[in-house]
Amino acid sequence: MPELPEVETVCRGLAKPFTGQVIASAQVRRPDLRRPFPRGLVKKITGRKIASVTRRAKYALLHMDDGSILVLHLGMSGRVKILPPAQARDYKPETHDHFLFTSVRGHMMVLNDARRFGQVMWFKSDDAMMQDASFATLGPEPLSNAFSGPTLLAALAGKKTAIKVALLDQRVVAGIGNIYASEALYIAGIKPTRAAGTIRGDEAEALVAAIRQILTKAIESGGSSLRDHRQTNGEMGYFQFEFAVYDREGDACARCGKPIQRLVQGGRSTFYCPGCQK
Repeated sequence: MPELPEVETVCRGLAKPFTGQVIASAQVRRPDLRRPFPRGLVKKITGRKIASVTRRAKYALLHMDDGSILVLHLGMSGRVKILPPAQARDYKPETHDHFLFTSVRGHMMVLNDARRFGQVMWFKSDDAMMQDASFATLGPEPLSNAFSGPTLLAALAGKKTAIKVALLDQRVVAGIGNIYASEALYIAGIKPTRAAGTIRGDEAEALVAAIRQILTKAIESGGSSLRDHRQTNGEMGYFQFEFAVYDREGDACARCGKPIQRLVQGGRSTFYCPGCQK
């Protein structure tokens, strides 16, 4: 599933050609995503100017000039393609292209999702969006000032669940997924099976710093392309070449030389170093 860095990469790709541009046309080609397309979506967005593109957790937010918001979620395997005018004019939609729109200058956005777990939502205002179940309980953004050692420590207090599982809880911190939770815990030297409530203040500070470090580096690398993720220009992200532990079971730890181990937590693979993480 695309995590925060991959979605941030998509948002930055969308911002350059579409910010300040009017949507000339839109099309819902296949409405069979896990959440029905909003009624009248094409009419709602056609003629609207995209004022800005931002991200919240794993959602891409396209803010319109009338205060409404078009929201894209990539689900498990979704990807956003952006075509320049010369390519957009002759583009023939692919089987799994669910939704697309074109700006007055001719750039085209295509949402492709083979597994159909993605979502397209529309809200009339920020307030309406924040009341939706997808957004109402989201925790702080990990790259914002709202996320700190004390806030993380408070969110983990009393939790018996494993720290790795707790980091995937979007109520604790927004946008972190399986890959970056494993990598951040390695940097912070915290074993993923530790009960979240046992994390000390200094460890929470170290973990916050590690999360920020790993997410920033991943964004700079265009995200991680393991299976489906591509940047909006079609190129792969390349942070997967910098993984310290994720998907490296049996490889020697770069710090201590012990083999990286894998375990399953909550149905997902976790990778860690038994020598470096306590």
